[in-house]
Amino acid sequence: MAERIGALTRRLDGPGDPVDSGAMMRLLRLLHAVGREDLPLGRLFEGHVDAVQIVMRYAQGEQRARVAEMVARGATLGVWNADLPGEPLTLADRRLSGGKSFASGAGLLSHALVTVDTEGGRQLILLDLSRTPPVIDRSVWQVAGMQRSESHVVRWESAEIAPDDLIGVAGDYVREPWFAGGALRFAAVQAGGIAAVVEGARDHLVTAGRAGDPHQAARLASMYALAQAANAAVRAAGEGWFDDPDARLPLVAAARAAVYGAGTQVIALAQEAVGVQAQFTTHPLAARIADLSTYLRQPAPDAQRMQVGAAVAAGILRVDL
Repeated sequence: MAERIGALTRRLDGPGDPVDSGAMMRLLRLLHAVGREDLPLGRLFEGHVDAVQIVMRYAQGEQRARVAEMVARGATLGVWNADLPGEPLTLADRRLSGGKSFASGAGLLSHALVTVDTEGGRQLILLDLSRTPPVIDRSVWQVAGMQRSESHVVRWESAEIAPDDLIGVAGDYVREPWFAGGALRFAAVQAGGIAAVVEGARDHLVTAGRAGDPHQAARLASMYALAQAANAAVRAAGEGWFDDPDARLPLVAAARAAVYGAGTQVIALAQEAVGVQAQFTTHPLAARIADLSTYLRQPAPDAQRMQVGAAVAAGILRVDL
């Protein structure tokens, strides 16, 4: 995985935030292509991009140069933000104790960008995992899909950090529009996963000689329309990012809602089209469906629809061709 992330990183315009709509769309298309090929890889690559962009955005000049050099040499990063219930990660006297949940890439990544609560807000810390290795608990990540994202529980006990490990100032992590707006990256990966499920269903039906059946053709048409609607919502958010600042986050919320809705419907249609064979673990579509179903379960889908509805009511989002 690490080697593949390194190879994908070399295809980026650079380690920082996209500077215009062209750069944004190139990033989203790359994320979409990776999700289409391999959703767990897409999850880890998206987290790597997120971590590197955060460092480039908030770190000091010397820190940015150091991380850019690390990445050029093949370092792989991720963001571990979800505190372990009952054992949140804390920092006292430059020592870390506590844990994180859903630490994607645990055991695979070279560096992790973690967060701790301080008086001033959420503080970012970039950990060299060879110098500050966590204890990895792999017993929790027992899921039907996305197993290869290695999203485990990690813990530290009085692990010393260096002053230069601190990135930015407290509160930087949740600054908008990048905090909520960054969800557009994983929406692009998920949209690629939807395309993969459509293609998997198509391949099965063509191989089985059933694609000409009118009911199956109708399912393929519906899946195509849903996948294209998800892509269009991601594209609208990417192309509109540098236009109206008020529309940025509503457009991202609209993309998340569209991808979630399309993904759940495409999964149902693909399972109807293929039948029980899609439930066999040996069938190539089974892993794609399981991965997509798990990855779609991002926080607060209802809140995304509420944000879109409010933006439509306010005239911020309009229906255009």
